[in-house]
Amino acid sequence: MTVVLVSLIFGALIAFYFYLTRNYKYWQKRGIPYVDGALPGFGNMLSVILMKTDLSELCRKIYNDNKGHSMVGIYDFMSPALMILEPELVKTITQTNYSSFAENAIDINPDVDPLLSHNPFVLTGEKWVYNRKRLSYAFSSMRLKILLESVKQVCTTFENYMNEKLNNNQTEFELKSLFAKYTAQVVAAAGFGVDGFCFDDEKKDMSFRKLGQTIFEPSLRNSIVFVVTFLVPSLNKIFKLGVIPKHIDNFFRTLVAELMEQRRKDGIPRNDFLHLMVEQERAEDDKFDLEMITAHAMSFIIDGYETTSSVMSFIGFDLARHPEIQNKLREEVLSVINKYNGEITYEGLKEMTYMDQVLNETLRLLPAGVIMKKRCTEEFELKGSDGIVCRVEPGMEILIPVQGLQRDPQYWENPEEYDPERFSSDRKHSIDRFVFLPFGGGPRACVGMRMAQLQIKAVLSVILRKYRMKLSPKTQIPLKIIPGTVLPTPLGGLWVYFQKL
Repeated sequence: MTVVLVSLIFGALIAFYFYLTRNYKYWQKRGIPYVDGALPGFGNMLSVILMKTDLSELCRKIYNDNKGHSMVGIYDFMSPALMILEPELVKTITQTNYSSFAENAIDINPDVDPLLSHNPFVLTGEKWVYNRKRLSYAFSSMRLKILLESVKQVCTTFENYMNEKLNNNQTEFELKSLFAKYTAQVVAAAGFGVDGFCFDDEKKDMSFRKLGQTIFEPSLRNSIVFVVTFLVPSLNKIFKLGVIPKHIDNFFRTLVAELMEQRRKDGIPRNDFLHLMVEQERAEDDKFDLEMITAHAMSFIIDGYETTSSVMSFIGFDLARHPEIQNKLREEVLSVINKYNGEITYEGLKEMTYMDQVLNETLRLLPAGVIMKKRCTEEFELKGSDGIVCRVEPGMEILIPVQGLQRDPQYWENPEEYDPERFSSDRKHSIDRFVFLPFGGGPRACVGMRMAQLQIKAVLSVILRKYRMKLSPKTQIPLKIIPGTVLPTPLGGLWVYFQKL
């Protein structure tokens, strides 16, 4: 009896092993170079699951280890996935043959995350086309000029907060925390026309900043959500974990419903994102879908709060590390603002070209997106410059190693050096556009890019004309990124001294 039981257990384990490894000859059979060392059930992802490394670093290592190839196969847990390693293939997937790779490979369950499922990043087909068109209009130049007025009011609040804190002419701030207050307040003001209480320490528990922390800050829950949503979505069919916690979902539904009712009663038009969305809905149907309006409002928060504050914190870090670049940027800011009689204007921000260079160089070294993942929607034959040919089947995921491409010495001179001059007017034309992808590329490039740039440039203008930034020894150099986070998060934070000029 014991022998039979042991045999059954042993047989079950063997069967389970073959089940877990059933796809692990996929690339060998097709003659495609592949990453060795796939483990049963984990593929090449064990170090990410154990949080020994983050996904972008893993992809960068795979990129650097396989530079002799145009593409390389990996095993994303039990599924084969293809990483492309040359810019011409990036162009093929994101632009030239976009229709064959039209989906971002992120699965959001509409039953678990009903509001997030309407986000343009995860939408597909006609729904994506419809929503993309509406949001493109929302972030047109004309609309951005209107939204800038709300951003400027927040800049004034930011400046008052800084002046209050800098009573000794120098104060230390953790940049991510500081800029998250600013972007959350912008979201509240420009998105909803309300006070987010983000600079009011007495009301911090009811601020928009507090809500953003619940969704994005590193925590055990958020790490688990990151794994099951972005790495092993099949698990979420079992666990049904929402990216947006239920109480946050309920908060925004209540907020939007109350604001809509209030606006219906007073009849006063607003110059915020919420009003614009309602205006567009009514123009098309003479009515509005409250669920859709709330979902768009949620997208404005997710896209405008965390990513933007993360980028801003790294810009502040880079400027504090490089005082000569900070001084040069300050000269541009003062020159442009003086030209416009001391005012921050839409036209003036557009003229701050050196600030664009600084922003681009920060995004080159540390892009906000961990990785670009596309999903094949129509069978397509990819051909590399090295003669490798891969027939990609519908459903397969394509990985684009953004950080690898953006730090490759083949495309960038001294790639580890922080040098905004590489984006100057006389040099930027030599950059292959498909090795610089901070906002994605092709039709699915980030629709909120210009709004993000607007609010970043506005507050940097306020900072640079009044304060000097100096790196604090509390900042750990070199930076160590915490694994298991949606956006790059440095261990110990980014600490900088602000001094009055």
